[in-house]
Amino acid sequence: MTTRSRRETVHFRHPFRLRGIDRQLAAGAYEVVTDEEMIEGLSFPCYRRVATMIMVPGAAPQRSTMEMISISSVDLSDAQRIDASAPH
Repeated sequence: MTTRSRRETVHFRHPFRLRGIDRQLAAGAYEVVTDEEMIEGLSFPCYRRVATMIMVPGAAPQRSTMEMISISSVDLSDAQRIDASAPH
């Protein structure tokens, strides 16, 4: 099965929370990695998402490290929507 990874940077203007992460994350830019696998047997290339991960600073006292945490794409979208609708 053919797989691919897409990387994108998402920006948050306010501190936020994501389900599965037991702490509040600071406002800023975060790298999101999405793994997708090709759906076989179609006459055109088509991929489905199989995993979404976000890179976050490590919890205290290891703030200089980075963690890659698996998250739901729906939870990420919800956090982005809440951030965008929050007052400046």
